[in-house]
Amino acid sequence: MSAYDVLMERGFIEQTTHEKEIKELLENEKVTFYIGFDPTADSLTVGHFLPVMAMAHMQRAGHRPIILIGGGTTMVGDPTGKSDMRKMMTKDQINSNAERFKEQLSKFIDFEDDKAIMVNNADWLLDLNYVDFLREIGVNFSVNRMLTAECYKSRMEKGLTFLEFNYMLMQSYDFLALNREYNCSLQLGGNDQWSNILGGVELIRRKEQKPAFGMTFKLLTTSEGKKMGKTEKGAVWLDKAKTTPYEFYQYWRNVEDAKVQECLSLLTFLPMDEVKRLGALKDAEINKAKEVLAFEITKIVHGEEIAKQAMEAAKALFTGGAKSGSIPTTEVMKDEFEGEGMDIISALIKAKLVPTRSEGRRMVQQGGVRVNDIKVDGIDRMITVDDFKEDGTLLIKKGKKGFHQFKI
Repeated sequence: MSAYDVLMERGFIEQTTHEKEIKELLENEKVTFYIGFDPTADSLTVGHFLPVMAMAHMQRAGHRPIILIGGGTTMVGDPTGKSDMRKMMTKDQINSNAERFKEQLSKFIDFEDDKAIMVNNADWLLDLNYVDFLREIGVNFSVNRMLTAECYKSRMEKGLTFLEFNYMLMQSYDFLALNREYNCSLQLGGNDQWSNILGGVELIRRKEQKPAFGMTFKLLTTSEGKKMGKTEKGAVWLDKAKTTPYEFYQYWRNVEDAKVQECLSLLTFLPMDEVKRLGALKDAEINKAKEVLAFEITKIVHGEEIAKQAMEAAKALFTGGAKSGSIPTTEVMKDEFEGEGMDIISALIKAKLVPTRSEGRRMVQQGGVRVNDIKVDGIDRMITVDDFKEDGTLLIKKGKKGFHQFKI
């Protein structure tokens, strides 16, 4: 199977600029392609993981990826999908985030023997002469047409800054720069990047008189159309210091039934026959498929050993006994729990199981909180040193899915 066939079978492809030519290109040639990642935070999220998997499938089929870190474009900010302008970041923040992105992405892509390239668009964007840029690049873009692009059109009511209006030109110039330097002929990205990708494809064809192509992937969404990768605590990160491996595993273990087969197809390397078999499971049996999904994704992101620990922790909690160190744990001072101790609401907040005291009270009053698997009967429940086990641990459970361990 060609890379195109693999991506199509697994459900990645949403739109292409020239379907027939792209299909033939990926079947008959080794293609240099790129995906861009703007370092707007100090870690990649679950939302980045789908294009990373597409990149890995492309590389396995013999094509060469360029990972473009957007150190320059992040200075402007992509307006796509945003109701307001992105928060302005300093160069130091962007550079620090870029280094974290490089470190994380290197786990998924093979860079040996020039099989992949990683570059930063700050290297060519930050030193551009603005007037020269407008004369060479800006002249090729119609403002009327740009305003019909979804990334700009959705912002017209609330206001679109001229700063952000430049983003499409900068991303298009990235594609041109990579085409000139590395003969990169294909840009990939999420479906929300379609307008920006079209800009780069058309710029190369106009300026260089050479073929250039674009392909977008579906976005990970729930059945209700909301982006996946969000929890009560916020984004699901690939950095284990921001989202623990246990929390990461549990996120996928609890994915809705209707999305299991799609996630297995897009986010694991399991053969499609196995994906379809697991996806066809019904009722209680679908939980087996969810366990496979959670384990496989956690294995890719955090390694097999950590994935096993997360899986064992989940099973241990389900049966009533958790292994210390395998679930989210906070080291606490003994004196915090001496005397009268700490009230249950404060403990829930300290464990980051609830965002506010009112939410904590509601959970307790509804009978959804347990300490060491014993139901908490009222909001006046105090946790003291006596509640801790001999090994110095205490487990707080919120609902069916929330767990946190304190350790003295």
